[in-house]
Amino acid sequence: MLAAMGPQVLIPQSAEEAATLYGDGEGTTVFAGGTILMPEIANGRLKPDRALLLHRSGLAGIESNDGVVRIGAMTPVAALAVPAVPALLAEYASQVADYEVRQSATIGGNICAPPGREAQRGDLGAALVALGARVRSTGKGGERTEPVEEFLAGDRTGRLVLEIEIDDAERRTGAAGMRRRHAHSYAVANVAVAERGGELRVGIAGVGPTAVRSRSVEASRDPADVLRDVEPVDDAVASAEYRRRVLPLLVRQAIDRLENA
Repeated sequence: MLAAMGPQVLIPQSAEEAATLYGDGEGTTVFAGGTILMPEIANGRLKPDRALLLHRSGLAGIESNDGVVRIGAMTPVAALAVPAVPALLAEYASQVADYEVRQSATIGGNICAPPGREAQRGDLGAALVALGARVRSTGKGGERTEPVEEFLAGDRTGRLVLEIEIDDAERRTGAAGMRRRHAHSYAVANVAVAERGGELRVGIAGVGPTAVRSRSVEASRDPADVLRDVEPVDDAVASAEYRRRVLPLLVRQAIDRLENA
């Protein structure tokens, strides 16, 4: 009897090779830090046929030029808590899970985690939305760059994230959140706000399947309007009803902190 063959393992040595090997993503499981995928494999819930390992792809690193901060998809979350990264994002990065997880988890993996993961909902999404971050990715239809909220709301299958872009500009920012005490400190809800040139951006995460932008609050500055843009969910961390009650309060706190900055 022949032994079952394992998955095909691909280890690209450059960003270009990673994009070529990924193709349209059909049948390919992408490994970044592995903090989400490895437990799935260990528990038998995921059995990849074709694995693309990005640890040697050259997709890690932070650069700032031409007024834009560019963060490679394979940059560890721990590496985001530095002065080169906008302070709002650095603050959220420092609160993700625990130190060991932050050392392995990547910004690209954080963005691309499947909707519905409790740990994913509360990580970096709110800050990225508030900062007006853009996602550069490749795959089906070729390379494109789009606002992070559109990337999260769209069909992410067949997309390989290459980097995150954030304009390097002065902003007033505010944040508020509630987390459940745990070894990995899962979020009940996170709110991040940023104001630049009179324009307010509001990011919400930890509440629904993915992070979202609250355009209703941006227009009215009324915290109650946040529930027009997000539908809270029940999960192991908190109930939908509890999130509905606490979310407007967190939005008010974040805006107050912005106005007092």
